[in-house]
Amino acid sequence: MDKQTVDALCRKQKGATHDYQMDWEADRYHIGGKMFAMIGDDRKGMQILTLKCDPARADELREIYEGIVPGYHMNKTHWNSLYFDADIPEELWEKLVEHSYTLVLQKLPKRVQQEIMV
Repeated sequence: MDKQTVDALCRKQKGATHDYQMDWEADRYHIGGKMFAMIGDDRKGMQILTLKCDPARADELREIYEGIVPGYHMNKTHWNSLYFDADIPEELWEKLVEHSYTLVLQKLPKRVQQEIMV
């Protein structure tokens, strides 16, 4: 997977916004002011995508894919990091971006959810 494709996947989510966090040197993607994805580097300089994930699913994915690890500099229970150079099916990347987006959207107040979905 490449950064441009992941960037497009994140930006196409309804109501998604993007910013660049200079201190972290990371691209961040938000819905309703809450982050659902981040593209950056790990301490070895390897490019990663960090996504929110249901805890049970997060553990399962980490067991199946070597390139999916607990969220780098995030809550290890609720976030996973995916290495761009890992052998992870392309369709899984899209499903995981959508899963993260949905998890964050569902935690927003109903009024905010409705404004985003209009």
